[in-house]
Amino acid sequence: MKTRKTPLRMCLGCGEMKPKRELIRVVRRPDETIALDATGKMSGRGAYICPSAECLTRAQKGRRLEKTFSCRIEDEVYTHLQQMLTEAGADE
Repeated sequence: MKTRKTPLRMCLGCGEMKPKRELIRVVRRPDETIALDATGKMSGRGAYICPSAECLTRAQKGRRLEKTFSCRIEDEVYTHLQQMLTEAGADE
């Protein structure tokens, strides 16, 4: 039986290629809103970030989400991402 390839995605914070399942997906929906996609199946343009506070900080400082989506990202999106990291215990 053939083994399936693991899909890899690049983290906007550190730039490393990692398995898709290990990353957090941020989506720009067709109605131009930004959302966090826990399922990985939401329609729209997706970008990925490692579940670490350091990568989130790098992505925010470099405005990498804004460049990827070509739109302004509200602070509440970053706040929500930070809360997800804190709940997961990755904020060290």
